[in-house]
Amino acid sequence: MPPLFDAYVIVDWSASNAPCWGRDSIWIAALERSVTAGRTRTRLLLTNPRTRTEARESLHATLARLVARGARVLTGFDFPFGYPAGFARRLGLRGCPWRATWDELARLVVDAPTNANNRFAVAAELNRRLGDEPFPFWGCPTGSESSYLVARGRRPHGVADLAERRLIDLRVRRAQPVWKLAYTGAAGSQALMGIPVVRALRDALPAARVWPFETGFDARADNDARVVLAEVYPSFFEVSVPKGAVRDAVQVESVAREFARLDASGAFALLLAGPRLSARDRQRVVTEECWMLGVT
Repeated sequence: MPPLFDAYVIVDWSASNAPCWGRDSIWIAALERSVTAGRTRTRLLLTNPRTRTEARESLHATLARLVARGARVLTGFDFPFGYPAGFARRLGLRGCPWRATWDELARLVVDAPTNANNRFAVAAELNRRLGDEPFPFWGCPTGSESSYLVARGRRPHGVADLAERRLIDLRVRRAQPVWKLAYTGAAGSQALMGIPVVRALRDALPAARVWPFETGFDARADNDARVVLAEVYPSFFEVSVPKGAVRDAVQVESVAREFARLDASGAFALLLAGPRLSARDRQRVVTEECWMLGVT
């Protein structure tokens, strides 16, 4: 079976408040496959945009170029695409939960070209709307604390609360809850600052679809999808980081190469098919929580 994709773009995101590069910044690995005179060649470009605006513009240009070339592209981002089931409903949002949440975050989040942003104010406002208390979002600099957001010490989740973890986070225990905005391993801030960017890319590219929200657990089913956008977790893949290298850079390059290898072997369809889930859990994942591509 021929590969499902011709290119693999893997993105390590950042919620930094200022332009930055190197460690804890944005890294993008773009691996392209081409066939010339019967020989398959691959080319990988690793870039380190200083701001989210620069990254979004670069990604759009890359994806648009690949689509114009006739390529099919798998694009993975290393932050959660969704929140535990019930999030959209408790915010009073209407429509498909994942899309309503994405639209609301795009409306609330302000992200300047300098990386200055209002993510902690957004988290506090969401806490206010969800329960009029500093919960479930937490983690911020002391200067950003308020009645609706605390640096540490938020109360535990109860049975009547939104769950602390999504279904995928229960499978991958190293993954941190999406409510955690700061400190070691946190991805909550990246989700707040990243989801509006993925939404913008998806809407700017008519041939783009989000896995598994729009494709189901089979990206082959939508033949019109030239760009498949997915949540990935690079730390799920074992990589060796040479001394002096930036781990994030090594990880995105390694995941792009691994996805290309699996696709060339015919095994990538198994990743797109996702996990074995009950009908109820599958519905929960594809309408609101999302899943990490590569975890089956």
